Amino acid sequence: MRYRLLGDLRVGAIGLGAMPLSIEGHPDEARALATVHAALDAGVTLLDTADSYHLPGAEPGHNEQLVARALATYGGDTSEVLVATKGGRGRPADGSWTVTGTPAHLRSAAEASLKRLGVEAIGLYQLHKPDPAVPFEDSVGALRELLDAGKIRLAGISNTTTDQIRQAHAILGDRLVSVQNQYSPEVRDSEPELRLCAELGIAFLPWSPLGGISRSSLDGPSGVRPGDRFGAFHEVAHERGVSPQQICLAWLLARSPNVIPIPGASRPETIRDSAGAADLVLDAEELARLDAGAGPRV
Repeated sequence: MRYRLLGDLRVGAIGLGAMPLSIEGHPDEARALATVHAALDAGVTLLDTADSYHLPGAEPGHNEQLVARALATYGGDTSEVLVATKGGRGRPADGSWTVTGTPAHLRSAAEASLKRLGVEAIGLYQLHKPDPAVPFEDSVGALRELLDAGKIRLAGISNTTTDQIRQAHAILGDRLVSVQNQYSPEVRDSEPELRLCAELGIAFLPWSPLGGISRSSLDGPSGVRPGDRFGAFHEVAHERGVSPQQICLAWLLARSPNVIPIPGASRPETIRDSAGAADLVLDAEELARLDAGAGPRV
C-alpha cells in the first residue's frame, strides 16, 4: 500500500467508504466486520463513516458503532488507523437526507459521535453538507470550536464549492485537511475544487469514485459497446488482468497527489481489489486513453 498525506498524517492511498455496511441492502454484521478487517489487512488506514449512515428512521450512528466494533475486534495494530466521521445530515423515516448545520447541532452531533466511536477525540470530523439555512461561516466556526476544545483533531468539509473551501481555509487554516466531494469518471463537476485543494495542500477525498464504471469486476472489452464513453477503463483492465474498478481508482490517484479515493465496499473481496489500486501505476499511454473519455488530468 502506498501512502498519501492528510494534513500531517500518513494514510493509505485508498480508503474505505463504510456507508454500504449500514444503509439499505447492507450485509449482515459478520460480513460487515469481515469487510473492514479485510481493508485493514490490505493496508487501508482511512475509514470514512458518518452519523447519518443508517437505515431510514433508525437511530443515528449505526455505521460509527460498526466501525468501532470492527476496530475493537481486529487482531492487528490499529494505532495508525484514522476514523473520519461526518455530522450535519439526517435520515428520517421517508428515506430522505436532511441537512442541519447549526453550531448547536454540530456540537451535539460530535459529542454523540465521540461516544459511539469510543475515542477521546475524533480523528477527522467533517461537515457533511453546507446548510443553506445557516451561514457557512457559522457551521465552520463550530468545527473550529470543536478543534479548540480538543474534541476533534482535524477538520474537513464535504459537498462544497471553491468559495466555501477558501472560506473554510481562512477560518481553520492548516487544520482544514480534507474536502470530500463527489468525483469520478462520470461526475467531474468538482474539477475546480480538486485543483484548489492541490494548490492549498488539502486532501481531496472523492466519494462515489467508481461512477461510470460497471459494478461487475468480471466485465471486460466484450462488454463494452461501441462509443461507450468509459470503455477504455475496461480495455485497460483486460490488458492488465485486473478489474475496471482498480483501473478507475488508479486513474483517480494519477489525477493529483492530493487525491485519496474512498470506495465503498460490502464484501471483503471488493475492498481487497480496491486496495490493490494503490500499487497500480498507469503509464502515460494508458492515462491518455483513459483521459480521452474522462477529461484531462489536473
